[in-house]
Amino acid sequence: MIEISPHGERLPSPTKPIVIVVDDDAAVLGSLQFLLETDGFAVRTFRSGTALLNASGAPGADCYVIDYKMPDINGIELAGRLRQSDGATPVILITGYPDENISARAAAAGVKDVVLKPLLDENLVKRIRHAIQNSRGN
Repeated sequence: MIEISPHGERLPSPTKPIVIVVDDDAAVLGSLQFLLETDGFAVRTFRSGTALLNASGAPGADCYVIDYKMPDINGIELAGRLRQSDGATPVILITGYPDENISARAAAAGVKDVVLKPLLDENLVKRIRHAIQNSRGN
């Protein structure tokens, strides 16, 4: 839909926030992509941390959603690497392995939130929106 200002000028359409999802499980990637696109996000998916780090020309993300347990690099290590190159973008870690030490290690790596995998629904969407708003200073 094209929006027109009261003066008859064409207004730019608001851009969708970009969420990059990294998970080695294709089913989880598909589910998250559907969930987030349905809620108005633009989504890019990667099957590994290495694939994300090696991606060229990747658009700037508004938020990263990263699985904790992956074969090449775990989510906390990936979050730490992303912090070095993109310190302002929020990272949400998802995990099916609840452990009190994960939250502390994740926070030390700059992760904004940890969400348990069985609960990847509107709760995750709310946390992503909140993380993006806070990073933009809103």
